[in-house]
Amino acid sequence: MISSGVFFQEMLTLYCIALLGWAARKRNILGKESISVLTQVLLYITLPALILHSLNIKLSLGFIKDFIWLVAMSAYVCIVSAIFAAYFSKKARLPTEQKSVYESLMIFGNQGYIGYAVSFILLEEKGIIYLTIFNICYLVFIWAYGIHLFTRKKGEINWQAILVNPGIVSTAVGLILVFLPFKWPMFLAGTLKSVGEMTVPLSMILVGALVANVNLKAFFLSLKNGYLWTSSLLRLLFFPLLLLPFAALSIPFPVLLIAFIVSGMPSAPTICIYVQKYGGDSLFASLGVLLTTALSIITIPLIYLFITHTFPVLASR
Repeated sequence: MISSGVFFQEMLTLYCIALLGWAARKRNILGKESISVLTQVLLYITLPALILHSLNIKLSLGFIKDFIWLVAMSAYVCIVSAIFAAYFSKKARLPTEQKSVYESLMIFGNQGYIGYAVSFILLEEKGIIYLTIFNICYLVFIWAYGIHLFTRKKGEINWQAILVNPGIVSTAVGLILVFLPFKWPMFLAGTLKSVGEMTVPLSMILVGALVANVNLKAFFLSLKNGYLWTSSLLRLLFFPLLLLPFAALSIPFPVLLIAFIVSGMPSAPTICIYVQKYGGDSLFASLGVLLTTALSIITIPLIYLFITHTFPVLASR
């Protein structure tokens, strides 16, 4: 059984990092120009390094079947959640600058820092491997479709922005490396790990800095926005339940568990980075990320308890 206290500590860590960003912006340690530079560092340095490090794994024959299931479930969740998000976005009466943000908050979860932490708690090293495989489709999706959401203009598709970006390039290189008989040299792997691990604190500092641009009254008024709550409930509770049909198949329980839990991660800070890079409502994005992060303290343990108690037979596999 996963202790809810462990999850609370993980969320508290994120809040503390975001609080540092908030304080730095309030004290003008991080000016407007600094936020722009921070965004560039995240997009072009730390995020690609994190992707390359995550995909620097060795797959044995015993994981091939699990690999196929994880990729299939990941692709399924990405596609179906995108369809639901597009529907809700179309029905929503939101300003243009919030439409893409609204969809992104529903579709893209924080499967990096929080996802890896939770997976390690569940299955230790095997959980990390499963999550890395599950994230293959997600990484391509968040960089391709995610950028498309922010660059589309009246049906026009900016293929250059979608296909030629550090996320897609690094994911492609990582995927090639997975199926080759060699891995990164130790010194290079260590470099990628060290640089990639900076993504989480830098992302949360950016979120905190963006929220600092709004006064407290505006913050609480924004939390009354029903669309933020709708996107949060879909992201945290509804989309993980989309995987229920897979529970009837002959899939090992550890594989199902990682897929269910990771599909219910809070909205990704990467959304805030996209807003800074390509335009959109930065406050709306920051509030959505922070709200889902706070709620996930409760929802992640709930999903775990639901899966283990609803399908006790699966847990014995």
